[in-house]
Amino acid sequence: MQTRPVIQLTDIHKVYQTGEVEVRAVNGVSLDIMPGEFVAIMGSSGSGKSTLMNMIGCLDRPTGGSYFLDGIDISTLDRNQRAVIRNAKIGFIFQGFNLLSRTTAQENVEMPMLYNQARIANTEQRARAMRSLELVGLATRSDHKPNQLSGGQQQRVAIARALVNQPSLLLADEPTGNLDSQTSIEIMGVFQKLNEAGITVVMVTHELDVASYCKRMIILRDGRIRTDELVARRLNAEVELNKLRAAQQAVKLV
Repeated sequence: MQTRPVIQLTDIHKVYQTGEVEVRAVNGVSLDIMPGEFVAIMGSSGSGKSTLMNMIGCLDRPTGGSYFLDGIDISTLDRNQRAVIRNAKIGFIFQGFNLLSRTTAQENVEMPMLYNQARIANTEQRARAMRSLELVGLATRSDHKPNQLSGGQQQRVAIARALVNQPSLLLADEPTGNLDSQTSIEIMGVFQKLNEAGITVVMVTHELDVASYCKRMIILRDGRIRTDELVARRLNAEVELNKLRAAQQAVKLV
């Protein structure tokens, strides 16, 4: 059983220079995420959550500190090497789906395999794409183009695409942001099932009800981690607090 963190951040900093002004977007973040965790990263605008997510996703490099992804020291890699790692180790899911409009669901899911260093035969690409679509309950829509799918179905295709290279990590950036409440619940159910199957998921969201589906919640403020706790523990504490408030209110009414 793997005990090494999938994500290991040690004293990570990201500083931007805007003219003469120095902006510390991330300021000394240390964080381990283990295999099989389901983590929500939250924070207000300007808290550093998007910058942190970009660094975890190998889209940006930290100004200081170290980052190991699945045991690989990302800070030693150049741009091309990071691109290879992104394709092999990380599956991305975005708020806007980012599907190719003129291709079918299956063809969209096959896209990441075209950039895989190891050559994958066409028959294997199709088979893996169909397996990914089956995981998200969309195998019967494999020949549909995005404009023939609902928003929730399009997001399921995006999740299947993120899974197709069998990554160590799924990164989801506001994955329910463009969806209605009922569809959001369905998509979070998909993430829960994937996580229960052992897939590590890290999600950026500003919605507390979405974060409540995760197992761990990290809140950033001013580029620092302010809270890092298990969601169940937090929710249980809120339930007990609400019970206490109700009891106190009942006493006042007597």
